[in-house]
Amino acid sequence: MERVFKNIEASAQGTDSEDNFRGLFDDIDVNSNKLGSTVGKRNEKVVKLLDAVSEMKLGDYKDNTIDAFGDAYEFLMGMYASNAGKSGGEYFTPQEVSELLTHLTLVGRSQVNKVYDPACGSGSLLLKFSKILGKENIRQGFFGQEINITTYNLCRINMFLHDIDYDKFDIALGDTLTNPLHWDDEPFEAIVSNPPYSIKWKGDNDPILINDPRFTPAGVLAPKSKADLAFIMHSLSWLATNGTAAIVCFPGVMYRGGAEKKIRQYLIDNNYIDCIIQLPNNLFFGTSIATCIMVLKKSKVENKTLFIDASKEFIKITNNNKLTQENIDNILKAFKDKENVDHFAKLVPNGDIAEQDYNLSVSTYVEQEDTREIIDIDKLNAEIEEIVARSQVLRGEIDKIIAEIEVER
Repeated sequence: MERVFKNIEASAQGTDSEDNFRGLFDDIDVNSNKLGSTVGKRNEKVVKLLDAVSEMKLGDYKDNTIDAFGDAYEFLMGMYASNAGKSGGEYFTPQEVSELLTHLTLVGRSQVNKVYDPACGSGSLLLKFSKILGKENIRQGFFGQEINITTYNLCRINMFLHDIDYDKFDIALGDTLTNPLHWDDEPFEAIVSNPPYSIKWKGDNDPILINDPRFTPAGVLAPKSKADLAFIMHSLSWLATNGTAAIVCFPGVMYRGGAEKKIRQYLIDNNYIDCIIQLPNNLFFGTSIATCIMVLKKSKVENKTLFIDASKEFIKITNNNKLTQENIDNILKAFKDKENVDHFAKLVPNGDIAEQDYNLSVSTYVEQEDTREIIDIDKLNAEIEEIVARSQVLRGEIDKIIAEIEVER
C-alpha cells in the first residue's frame, strides 16, 4: 500500500497535475502503530478495511448519479469533527452552515467564475458550490489556502474524491494573512470562509503589512492577538466588484473598540457590509459560542445594512443545535427581501450605525421579542384580596371548631 501511494504521486511527475499530487499522501502511514502493535496486526486491520470497501456495491463509477466516495468522506469528516473536541472545527464546518454561506453568495446567480476560501480546511465550504450549482457552473474552478499541512492534504484528497479535476482547483499551503498565494487569481466572485477565531498574527509587528494593499485602506491593522478582521479585510480586497463574500465571525469583532472599531468604521462608511446574521449558539464543533455571519459586497444599491437575528432558528439534536432546511429558508428569505420583520430583521441606515459607535451587534438593532407573561396588577390585587378574605373566613371557622372541641373536653 505504501508503494501504491508513492506510485500514484509519482505518476503525475512531469505533468501539469504534478503540484496537485505532490505529497498528497504524506500523512497516511499504513505501517503506524496506531493500526496495531505488530506488522501482522496492522496487515490484518488493513485487509479488513480493503475487504469491506471491495464488498460495496458501487457499480461502474461513470454510471453513478451520486457522489458516493465524496459523500462518504464528508460524513466521516463530520463524525470525526463531532468527536474531536475543539480541534474538530479546524477541519470541518457543519454542512447546514456551509449550505447557508453558499446560498448567501449565490443569490441571483446560476453560475460563477471562481470560488475562494482563504482558510479552506478540508474544503467542505468550497465543495458545497459544486453540490448546489454543479461543478460545471463554477467555470474557472475552486481556490483556497490552508496553513495546516495535514488539513491541506485532506482538502486536496477531498477535491479528487468529489471528481474535481486537477485543473479545476488550486489549493495552496501557507499563511493567508502574511503570505497569500493567489495574487494572480483574484478577484473572486464568491468567497466563503469559517476562519479560525481570534488567532494571533504578526499585525503591526511587521511594518510591511501596514503597506499591504489588502489592509492599507482601513488605515489600521487588526490586533496582534485577534486576527479576525484581518481575514475580513483580506476577503474584501480579493472580492470582485460584482461578488459576495459570506464569512463566519467571532461575536467580539462586532463590538470591541480600538483597531477593530476603526476597521468596522471603514467597512460601514464605505458601505461594504451588506448583512450581519446572528446565528444560534452551539452550532459549531469545538465551541458553544453563538457566532455571526458577515456578508460583504462592493456594489450595494442602498447605504443601509441588514441585521438578521437567527438565534432562535434551530432544532436541538443531543448536545448540539442544528439548522434545518426551514431555518435556512427563513434566513435566506429575510436576506433577499431586505425588509423589516419584527424581532427578526431590520434594515438600518449606515448613519444610524455610526451614531451607535459602529457597533454591529445584531441585538443593538433587532429588538428581542418579550415573551414574559403580561400581568394585570389590578386583577392580581383583587385576587389577593379575595384570597386574604377567604383565608380569614376559614381561620374563623377553624377557631370555632377548636373552641367547641375544648368545651367538650
